[in-house]
Amino acid sequence: MSQEDLHARVDQIASDVVAKHAGAVDEQSAFPEASIAALRDAGLLGLVSATAVGGQGKGLRDAALVVERLARECGSTAMVVCMHYAATTVLENLGSESVRRDIAAGKHLTTLAFSEAGSRSQFWAPLGTATEQGGKIALNARKSWVTSANRADSYVWSSKPVAGAEASTLWFVPRTTPGLRVDSGFNGLGLRGNDSCPVTAEDVRIDPAWRLGTDGQGFSLMLEMVLPWFNVMNAACSVGLMEAATSRTAAHVSKTAFEHSSSSIAELPTVRAYIARMRIKTDMSRALLLDTFAAIETQRADAVLRVLESKAAAGDTAGEVLDLAMRVCGGAAFRKELAVERIFRDARAALVMAPTTDVLYDFIGKACCDMPLF
Repeated sequence: MSQEDLHARVDQIASDVVAKHAGAVDEQSAFPEASIAALRDAGLLGLVSATAVGGQGKGLRDAALVVERLARECGSTAMVVCMHYAATTVLENLGSESVRRDIAAGKHLTTLAFSEAGSRSQFWAPLGTATEQGGKIALNARKSWVTSANRADSYVWSSKPVAGAEASTLWFVPRTTPGLRVDSGFNGLGLRGNDSCPVTAEDVRIDPAWRLGTDGQGFSLMLEMVLPWFNVMNAACSVGLMEAATSRTAAHVSKTAFEHSSSSIAELPTVRAYIARMRIKTDMSRALLLDTFAAIETQRADAVLRVLESKAAAGDTAGEVLDLAMRVCGGAAFRKELAVERIFRDARAALVMAPTTDVLYDFIGKACCDMPLF
């Protein structure tokens, strides 16, 4: 699929399917079944799967741009796809060929299962265990947030190593494995359709062959493979939400008039100044995102710094842009039909998604001061 065809296909699905269901997904806290099905049928769930197993063979830039376009219509759909692509990149490198082929064919939705109740947003420090018992591996853990928890076919799961207490190990864990329990449905402030739920493992027995990488390698895989993909796609999601808010706000004030004076709200200089700020902040975040792609693709010395900056900057800026959108649209922003309040709520999630914005600022500060991140 050429880049032009890819963007046209994503744009058509986003406009015709994702946008149509976004309101109901949010209102009913419903998983975006129709949108994910449309992406599957278009071959987009296999976007980052290798062509050798039937996928599209695309990289991080294309994955992030897909997430950004989806986020303009539905943050929940964008986040489900973000997590799927992040987990897929691990399985594409370390998973079995049969699973890789199923993902490429759109038959398999996957996700990450890192954050735990005990270590909270410090996802790199799992408390859950993996122990050898009778030729099997027994997993025990309380995962606090797993996107697509009830819908994913598999989890890329983290645990303490089988041997030793340091670092972590990653596993491929099918959702239907006996002993796994999704503890509740998701009824949250924003991203209400992403099915993000706690998942508990109680003596879950899996095949040792389902280990991803070597025992104790999980920490390095998280930092070198998962973090760049997740951070950059999360930043892209925030950019998409900002773009949606800016365009919706501009359209609202342009068509809404003061009847007594026959002038539109857009004729107020203060309103135009607020929208200008929204536009500049959105474009600045997009520019940083595009530069992050370039830094990664050319292996620039500042690539790691850009990966850290992209999510922190986009998450914080999305909050600022949506605050302005609510202010400019006034009472209309509190009604469902404008969708600004939905975007406002969805944009808040980036601040608390691990690694949180505050943790990223600490990492960035350490990098600037030539200190080790961990």
